[in-house]
Amino acid sequence: MNKIIKNTLILTAITLVAGVLLGLVYEVTKAPIAVAQEKAKQEAFKLALPDAASFEAYSGFDESEAAGILKSAGYGNNDIVEAAIGKDENGNDIGYVITAVSHEGYGGDITLSVGILADGTVKGVEVLSIKETAGLGMKAAEPDFRNQFKDKQVEKFSYTKSGEQGDDKIDALSGATITTSAVTNAVDSALVYFQNILGGSVNE
Repeated sequence: MNKIIKNTLILTAITLVAGVLLGLVYEVTKAPIAVAQEKAKQEAFKLALPDAASFEAYSGFDESEAAGILKSAGYGNNDIVEAAIGKDENGNDIGYVITAVSHEGYGGDITLSVGILADGTVKGVEVLSIKETAGLGMKAAEPDFRNQFKDKQVEKFSYTKSGEQGDDKIDALSGATITTSAVTNAVDSALVYFQNILGGSVNE
């Protein structure tokens, strides 16, 4: 019995020490990890909206409000999780970067940052997270696909498998229609949020 108690105390001590050490490691690494994540996010914002020199969080962002707007517009399978204001070198607001998540991907969620100028022109789409099929859906992260949205000023995009022309038309990825649809709907969700919440508010 004494041996059982002794072993229990030893295991308890080991567990407590391990817990304390893990806590210390977390505290030590928390700040550097946060800095690295913020740097990666700022770099993605810059790629999505290259006209901007800096970015700051949009203080009026409300995720539940965004969800309601998307649902009413027919994009209920998507979320807007963040919005940032893009500023020029003089600190003037020139547009936004909106982070959208599609829950319609073939391999899971797809997260994008969409850069939109004040006039509604999409300046860039950056893929932050994607887990689609290699050689098929993963091509959505490549410039050849993403750049189809670039420098387009449209109300919404739609994809085509027939090569139909138009600024609002996106050529679907061969063998990856689900991924194409998910990415297109995510970009459209960002546009919906911009048009309903942010549009016209820059430089007012």
